[in-house]
Amino acid sequence: MKKYPALLRFADLLPGLEQFDTIIDVRSPAEFALDHIPGAINCPVLDDKERHRIGTLYKQTGAFEAKKLGSALVARNIAHHIETAFIDKPQGWKPLIYCWRGGNRSGAMTLILARIGWPAVQLDGGYKEYRRHVNADLTELPSHFQFHVICGPTGSGKSRLLQTLATAGEQVLDLEKLAAHRGSVLGHLPTEQQPSQKKFETDIWQTLRRFDRQKVIYIESESKKIGNLRVPDSLIENMRKSACISLELKHDKRIQLLMQDYQHFLNDPDLLSSQLSCLLQLHGREKIARWHKLAADGEMEVLVGELLEEHYDPAYGRSIERNFRRVKDARIVRLADLSMEAFRAAAGDVVGFVRI
Repeated sequence: MKKYPALLRFADLLPGLEQFDTIIDVRSPAEFALDHIPGAINCPVLDDKERHRIGTLYKQTGAFEAKKLGSALVARNIAHHIETAFIDKPQGWKPLIYCWRGGNRSGAMTLILARIGWPAVQLDGGYKEYRRHVNADLTELPSHFQFHVICGPTGSGKSRLLQTLATAGEQVLDLEKLAAHRGSVLGHLPTEQQPSQKKFETDIWQTLRRFDRQKVIYIESESKKIGNLRVPDSLIENMRKSACISLELKHDKRIQLLMQDYQHFLNDPDLLSSQLSCLLQLHGREKIARWHKLAADGEMEVLVGELLEEHYDPAYGRSIERNFRRVKDARIVRLADLSMEAFRAAAGDVVGFVRI
């Protein structure tokens, strides 16, 4: 039987994380929710309340008392996980276990699982070491790829085109999907919270590391921020010096597309009005008051048309040439309509341009 060391650094595990049957994050649920190693499951040895309780005891009473109580709680929780999550695992089951810094929490579970007979491995340095690796990797990983940037004003169908390219088997880095945000002042998705900055970076890293470096990556012409999240500097730099493809769609079709994509605003004019108030400094009280009235009166098609003409299109025109210097040489792809056939045809044109 292959022998596994008890302690491994994250860099030594790549690219073979798949050698482990399960990656176990023993941190609290709140820590896990902020970010975790891709594919990990959460089996906390201290839940959020217990972790707070032990931390408070450590500060107010001392390490010895905190460790006594903490050990009892940890042992009880590990027993629960063995009984409920691990009891059916065969002897050859290989788990990788980590906590915040690879210390007491992960060490306790690794020791017990190894004593049972499973070849359990503890991640040296824990999540903190993993984050250090991701941060370092993201500073240079984007430079190993060739990007083609899909440009076009708001409502021209960039996100749908990326989805069509992905369905066709092309490599797509959809930052708005990873960020759970459509990238504009109205881009917040009411049914979905944005991930943490760390989780966003993890998802970008995980997507890039799985891509073939010999193939093109298609990406949208994003700004440095998508909602509350920042796009890593190295990725932005490589995007902005990449070749561009400009997507065009007739104005009336752009209005139609936006009304489809922002249906939640059409159903909730008050939510739309609150978001429009964010534009007060740019457009003044009179203009915002008009847009509030259009929203309240259900004149959504008129409102969307004015937003395109008076806000989104001027903003796009000011930023695109400044930030994507190769856009002036962009190949043009024209969408006939909003049908799937039109998007498939546009995707075919995009791939054809890239392969010329």
